[in-house]
Amino acid sequence: MYSLKCPSRLHSTKEHLRKKRTVAPSSTENEELSQLLKLYKNNKIRTTKYSLLSFLPKNLFEQLHRFANVYFIFLAALNFFTVVEAFQPEIALVPIILVLTVTAVKDIWEDYRRFKSDHFINRLVCQVYSRCQKAYIDQCWKDVRVGDFVRLSCNEIIPADMLLLYSSDPRGVCYIETANLDGETNLKQRQVVLDLPLFHSRIECENPNNDLSRFRGYMEHPNGVRVGLHNNNLLLRSCTIRNTETVVGIVVYAGHETKAMMNNSGPRYKRSHLERRLNTDVLWCVLLLIIMCLTGAIGHGLWLKNLKDPVFEVDGETSPALAGFYVFWTMIIVLQVLIPISLYVSIEIVKLGQIYFIHNDLALYNEQLDSRIQCRALNITEDLGRIQYLFSDKTGTLTENKMVFRRCSIYGSEEEEEDQPSNHIQPRTSAFCSRVVRISLTHTHTHTHTHTPSCFSRVCVCLSAQAREVVPDPELVRKLSWLCSPTLPLSDGSSGTPSSLEVTYITDFFLALAICNSVVVSSPSQPRHMVTLSPPLIKGSPRSFTSRLFARGKTGSCNFSTPTNSTTDGSEASQESNLETSNLRQEEEDVIRGVDSESDSDDELLYEAESPDEAALVHAAQAYHCTLRGRSAESLLVDLPGIGSLAVQLLHILPFDSNRKRMSVVVRHPLSGQVVVYTKGADSVIMDLSETPKEQTQKHLDSYARDGLRTLCISKKILEEEEYEVWLKRQLLAESSIENREELLLESAQRLETNLTLLGTTGIVDRLQEEVPETIEALQRAGIKVWVLTGDKKETAINIAYACKLLRPNDQLLTASCGSKDACAALLEQLKLEVQSGEGSLTVLTAAGDHEESSLGSAAGFVLVIDGRTLDWALQEELKSDFLELSCRCNAVICCRSTPLQKSQVVRLVRDQLGVMTLAVGDGANDVSMIQVADVGIGISGQEGMQAVMSSDFAISRFKHLSKLLLVHGHWCYSRLANMILYFIYKNVMYVNLLFWYQFFCGFSGSVMSNSWVLILFNLLFTSVPPLIFGVLDRDTPADTLMELPELYRVAQTSKVYVPYMFWVTVLDAFYQSLVCFFVPYFALAGSDVGALSFGSPINASALLIILLHQVIESRTLTWIHMLVLVLSGGSYFGFVLLFSLFCVSCSPPTNPLGVETLQMSQPLFYIVCALTTVMALLPRYTHPRPHVHCGKFTHKTYTTSGAGVPGEVGRLLIYGLTFFKEARRVKKCLHIVTAVMIIMKSTLATEEVQILQSVLAHRRVIQLHT
Repeated sequence: MYSLKCPSRLHSTKEHLRKKRTVAPSSTENEELSQLLKLYKNNKIRTTKYSLLSFLPKNLFEQLHRFANVYFIFLAALNFFTVVEAFQPEIALVPIILVLTVTAVKDIWEDYRRFKSDHFINRLVCQVYSRCQKAYIDQCWKDVRVGDFVRLSCNEIIPADMLLLYSSDPRGVCYIETANLDGETNLKQRQVVLDLPLFHSRIECENPNNDLSRFRGYMEHPNGVRVGLHNNNLLLRSCTIRNTETVVGIVVYAGHETKAMMNNSGPRYKRSHLERRLNTDVLWCVLLLIIMCLTGAIGHGLWLKNLKDPVFEVDGETSPALAGFYVFWTMIIVLQVLIPISLYVSIEIVKLGQIYFIHNDLALYNEQLDSRIQCRALNITEDLGRIQYLFSDKTGTLTENKMVFRRCSIYGSEEEEEDQPSNHIQPRTSAFCSRVVRISLTHTHTHTHTHTPSCFSRVCVCLSAQAREVVPDPELVRKLSWLCSPTLPLSDGSSGTPSSLEVTYITDFFLALAICNSVVVSSPSQPRHMVTLSPPLIKGSPRSFTSRLFARGKTGSCNFSTPTNSTTDGSEASQESNLETSNLRQEEEDVIRGVDSESDSDDELLYEAESPDEAALVHAAQAYHCTLRGRSAESLLVDLPGIGSLAVQLLHILPFDSNRKRMSVVVRHPLSGQVVVYTKGADSVIMDLSETPKEQTQKHLDSYARDGLRTLCISKKILEEEEYEVWLKRQLLAESSIENREELLLESAQRLETNLTLLGTTGIVDRLQEEVPETIEALQRAGIKVWVLTGDKKETAINIAYACKLLRPNDQLLTASCGSKDACAALLEQLKLEVQSGEGSLTVLTAAGDHEESSLGSAAGFVLVIDGRTLDWALQEELKSDFLELSCRCNAVICCRSTPLQKSQVVRLVRDQLGVMTLAVGDGANDVSMIQVADVGIGISGQEGMQAVMSSDFAISRFKHLSKLLLVHGHWCYSRLANMILYFIYKNVMYVNLLFWYQFFCGFSGSVMSNSWVLILFNLLFTSVPPLIFGVLDRDTPADTLMELPELYRVAQTSKVYVPYMFWVTVLDAFYQSLVCFFVPYFALAGSDVGALSFGSPINASALLIILLHQVIESRTLTWIHMLVLVLSGGSYFGFVLLFSLFCVSCSPPTNPLGVETLQMSQPLFYIVCALTTVMALLPRYTHPRPHVHCGKFTHKTYTTSGAGVPGEVGRLLIYGLTFFKEARRVKKCLHIVTAVMIIMKSTLATEEVQILQSVLAHRRVIQLHT
């Protein structure tokens, strides 16, 4: 057993643990190592925040971090001092106790749910090796510790992060599914630690961290030999074992130290812009409270000072100044509700309700994927209504990310692809460009898109998640069939038969498509079990030809012997040749006809690829009878047309990485026996590494990109045995290195992938998602600027931009591509001047041209296209202002060949420099940084896993859902919350002012005309629920109207709903209503002998009616739920005061409310006063009518300037006219239509909203109708 050399240095070992972790088997006999293992955390997880003992103090401590709770506790404590006591101290405790209790119940319920989940996980069972019993025993997950040996079977979940020591697979590999970790369902391969003897070793590895893609360390054997450990040796907690019967591993990280737990950050919390603005208004409320309290304090001091011979008892020993100081604090208690602290709690409740309805919106549900929208950020729903810039990825976001092989070019291209003369002779270097590839599927959903003529005009693609059947081109199949020919074709290919060089390239091309990947082959009966390799069965085909064909070295050239010139022999040879040629053509026809007949056996295979591109290429090779049948660690089983199954010896796989932008496989060619490197990757990289002529291929690449296809280049390199041995030594050294392993592997791969022979290129179509053009058009009409940030080629990005209507035919394209900083600076200046000069001409053209087209947002403009290299320069400090100025003048910006870091830098630049609301949407791991930087991040659950979704604030399944999410739900959420905040401020200020006006008639003593229970419960209970219901259910505009008129989104986008001056308008409105509510009863009861409580009774009742009816006027939607809540709110107040008046004798000393309310409500004057007060207070709300559309019915409602929607006279006329027009069009009344048009035309006389109105008018073609 391995032991440390210095057992006395345990303390230094603990210090050493801060830098790295030492792991040994838990059964070790070394005491020091045993003690060391006990220092690590066990595998028990605990995500709960509280225990039975810690709940009360900890929860109370957490709630005291909120200013609202501290504020209420301070007021409750202040009320216990007799000199400032406003009412009974126990009554003052009601608000804070209620708030703390409700919050505590919510917290304990959430914690209990976490406790149940933790308990279930901790009780799961796995098999752990027991030193005592010398066998594997069942043990709960929570009892697993670092150093334990754990044995798992297929389909079991991994309990902790383990180092893979054994696999039942003879290749020493294990497959895991990481869906529980990152959402990806494709299988990942893990490798057993190399050179592993009987385990008596020590493991040194890095400390726990949350990097899922990195693991570094080494295993030191007793003999001192060290073996490097890397990420492909680590099995992560929460992943599932697949394709392997049994695996054994040693636990290195357990419990909360596992990578899965360290990445479990829970829901995302952000602070919305609306809440930040609310804080400013709360500070204004604090200032108002201080002014009112100072007024009361000064007034009370002056009142006492001027009081002569009082007829009632007054404390004469206290000086007026000290009495005024006491009254200041008394007024703080009395007027406490002026600070809308409860508004924060109400906002949280309303947002939960909004999220519930967003989550259950059927329009945002994807039935095909059984996926609905996920709201991961719980407190920024209103920010969806203020987006100004949208940054989108392309692949998987705008497109399906379901790749289909469409075209290929093998070793050059023909000058004319399809319209060639019949007598045209192909040159020696001619290649094949496949014609239209048709894909047939099962369960196909066909969507029709209207594209520009240059996009997708030559392909009809229908996709299936289950099957792709490519109909191969007969010409290419005919050329492939020469592999089974017993004779060599003519070398020049002039007789219609392919040359030997062409056959070589075609075969190598499709062989590379089949084997240059990491695809896992499985069967439908066992979709998670790999197909095992069987001995290759070679069909009876002439292998001598193929052996000679592929055994000609790097050049692929060969010499043919000429037969002896003899008439007889020549005739016989000619007849024999003709017979063989006839037989061969018959075989070609059989091969072409046999595609469908043999497809059944091919369909028995399932390909599980790490990316859609890989799957598309393997399916394309399968369609041309180059079928990948199985895979092992050492070999691949491949079918070649006319030859049959061949075992291809797999020597090495150099996986894809973002630095190299390519992947390679090193194999021993099954026909020639040579060591061959097949490489596929981005054309920008492969073309530079190739040494063969590539001009024709480059033309094809450009053509594919213009057609919107994704391009990949395929190449190969033949290695001499000595060359391969030299490289192999360096590669093994890099793989076994402990330090700088990634750098050494990169260097080794780059050394191998040089001087490549270009085989050809592929064009893969990735069609647009449904309704993408319509969605982008709607977002642009809503005033949202759309930028596309993609890693694709410039031509591909431009073509997709045309297809999705981001780039229109009359737009002027600005291209920024340069190689130096100085050139970039000059180019940006030149483009800015071009835009400035162009804007003037465009303005003239727009004024003189078609007004309708410009109103639709399709007027000619500028679109900037910038590549990644130029973007690097443009984002530097000296140039970013010029880049930003140029970008702001453009209708859209397309950043191509951009890296994930550049995407986030662009979003941050626009967000910080312009101070606008930004939204980023993407579907892959390369979009995570962009999503996290934006104010609102949206992930699309697509084909690239769930990294983007897990990092986002909202997750959707289709890009088209953005229109409903932003234009409808975003608009509603912002409008609801903005109006609810203003209503809360109004409600609190209005009621507090009633108490303030009373101070002028009670010597500013802090007395109130209501009993303390009504004072406390008025805002806490009687008027608290209606704002919540209206905040969740109110709809200022119907959903269909918002979708048809995206221009209405600009109202919230430009913050016209909740602007600073609206706070003061609301406060003044509340002051007016409070004056009416107080002085109408005052003058009505003047001269009578009513007491303070009798005087306060009609005031409270009127205030309640005014506040509730004010809510009704402000609302745009009234349902039975609203009416029920209003009735219950009013009924609860009157029921409470009546019961209080009937049964409470001494509930509110020193006043006695007994019989007060019953007496007041029995007198007609009470109802007259309440009715008159309510009408006079709400009279201004009836002076400006506005229309209201709900449930398809047209009604009139009162318009308020504080409501959401288009403000001012323009807004009233616009909404009125549009609604009238819509209803008139429905009933087909021509006179009504003309009236609606005239109303709308009148609204265009205003200044600020003219552009919005013109867009709407043009979209509706109302001008033409009016004419």
